[in-house]
Amino acid sequence: MTSTQLINLPQLPEIIDGLPNISGWETEVTSVVQHQKPIFLSTTNIRLEDITAGFAIALHMHQPTIPAGVNGALISNLQYMFEHPHEGDNHNAGPFSYCYSRMADFIPELVSQGYNPRVMLDYSGNLLWGLQQMGRGDILENLKRITCDRTYQPYVEWLGTMWSHSVVPSTPIPDIKLHIQAWQHHFAAIFGWEALARVKGFSPPEMHLPNHPDTLYQFIKALLECGYRWLIVQEHTVESLTGEPLQFKHLPHRLIARNSAGETLSITALIKTQGSDTKLVGQMQPYYEAKTLSRQNLGAVSIPPLVTQIADGENGGVMMNEFPPAFKKVWYEQDRRVVGLTGTEYLELIQAAGCRFEDYPTCQAAGQYQIWQRVQNDFTPDVADAIAQIKQANPNFHIDGASWTNHISWVEGYENVLSPMNQLSALFHEKVERPNVDTKQPQYRQALLYNLLLQTSCFRYWGQGVWTDYARTIFEQGTAVVNANFVVAGG
Repeated sequence: MTSTQLINLPQLPEIIDGLPNISGWETEVTSVVQHQKPIFLSTTNIRLEDITAGFAIALHMHQPTIPAGVNGALISNLQYMFEHPHEGDNHNAGPFSYCYSRMADFIPELVSQGYNPRVMLDYSGNLLWGLQQMGRGDILENLKRITCDRTYQPYVEWLGTMWSHSVVPSTPIPDIKLHIQAWQHHFAAIFGWEALARVKGFSPPEMHLPNHPDTLYQFIKALLECGYRWLIVQEHTVESLTGEPLQFKHLPHRLIARNSAGETLSITALIKTQGSDTKLVGQMQPYYEAKTLSRQNLGAVSIPPLVTQIADGENGGVMMNEFPPAFKKVWYEQDRRVVGLTGTEYLELIQAAGCRFEDYPTCQAAGQYQIWQRVQNDFTPDVADAIAQIKQANPNFHIDGASWTNHISWVEGYENVLSPMNQLSALFHEKVERPNVDTKQPQYRQALLYNLLLQTSCFRYWGQGVWTDYARTIFEQGTAVVNANFVVAGG
């Protein structure tokens, strides 16, 4: 899509009837994101032949939406923290708010001093809406500066994500694409169409990658249909096609998704290495690791490897206090041989140097080798049979996906959240999501909002208690909204 065509698109309202803009312009969104034009190649000041290694860091920001306002109204957990400063760690509300904004101070400062910083940003839709609800336009305006001002575009890359921070493996499959599109709508409404056209990388909440063949296939299919070129995956959530750990974790990989019917899709994956995420990013360890690496061959091309890391951008003392000086120190001292990059910038540079997608080392979701080993070429037994056989032989095998929090199950013990979540999703698709539905109508947007909100990971991450109670309230409110505004299809 050309600049003229982007200008001719309607300016999207950020808030509609008190709700975030998460639907209604699907055709326009698709027209903007489905392009293959380079994003960074014309503006990058990095010469690939001059460097031995690179590093890329991403900051993940999220605050859930909770029914804790007056009469159960939906508000941001950040607002609740401000209003209840003496509960738990709610005293961090102020520092958290600063963390959401501060990168828009750091980048211009460093650029004005002649340095060459890089950062990738991942903000959930919940957080963006919460900032709007709270009247924190100051934070959003600050972020717009480094997003929309061409001076800073070479240094900052936004990553797409699931709008309501849902973990993909246990998200109902029909809702995966709805989350992805809702975030694209919301981002375009806040930052503009041209900014959305530059979002080509994807960050799955909790780095949670599906390993059920059909779920992974639908996830990758949705990403490709929504214009994404690559995603970040956690090192231990993937394996080689022969079931072994990855050998070349600092090179881009081709993630293979094969479903029960034998259909195959693939997408580029940048590998986030294991470790304590906030400490690794908070102390800028990716830079120091990159200094120990040397160029590697990818196909017939010698390229610099890339150390990729993502962490919460606000959580914990390391990120709140140690990260700012550590971040700045790296740019002050880095030499020309080890440089910061964004994901899309790196991929475009190596492709311009002659690297081909077909030459990337391949990987698949963890555990799939065992499945495909049992599934014969004629797909007998089928995938379901193979999974059942593996579970019988190995009770520890599961298809719940894998994430950076593997000590926490997102499924086991959460029937009281998952069951209502699946019920509301089924009700939504039965009554609301029909052919030719008007996704601009307020009733649709409200129903979609509740459906997506109930899938927020926090309602399981924090364990039983108030958070599962929040989920029950959202389920009840969402069910009432759908039943009040829609009838059964054909009824």
